[in-house]
Amino acid sequence: MKRNGFTLMELMVVIVIIAALAGIGFPVTRSVLAKSKEAACLGNLRSIGIGLQGYLQDHQQRLPDLEAGRGSKTEDIPVIETVLLEYVGTEEAFHCPADSEEFKKTGSSYLWNSSQSGQLVTQLSFFGIEDRPDQIPLVSDKEAWHPSGTNFLYADSSSSNKVKFNTSH
Repeated sequence: MKRNGFTLMELMVVIVIIAALAGIGFPVTRSVLAKSKEAACLGNLRSIGIGLQGYLQDHQQRLPDLEAGRGSKTEDIPVIETVLLEYVGTEEAFHCPADSEEFKKTGSSYLWNSSQSGQLVTQLSFFGIEDRPDQIPLVSDKEAWHPSGTNFLYADSSSSNKVKFNTSH
């Protein structure tokens, strides 16, 4: 007499194979999702950079005089998410997808490098770096939410997850 169906051993082998595939697939999926959030964050920083270029055109190439950030949305101080909003067009540009708390609390996932506030873009200096806008950070993630660490917007409007400035001068 021939029986249809799986034996207990065959069923166990299938379950073990599925579990192994899930064990491999879950970390890969998490890594891909984290990288996609990092890429979206870099896109946000590019949008902020484009908005900043519009601001510079309207203000004789002088960077805005901003605070690094605010503790809550109710604080009435000049920060990137309030001053550059009209140039960027949407509040979501200030929200890193990997940030689950700061944006809700403060209105931005990003910090302004206040050491550059009010400076002419032709006269920027940062830890001894001069005449190298590709190495002078203007905006960064508030925290290192990404696998590569912190994302930056540099004064040349490029965004990167690479630290391009050196503080050991």
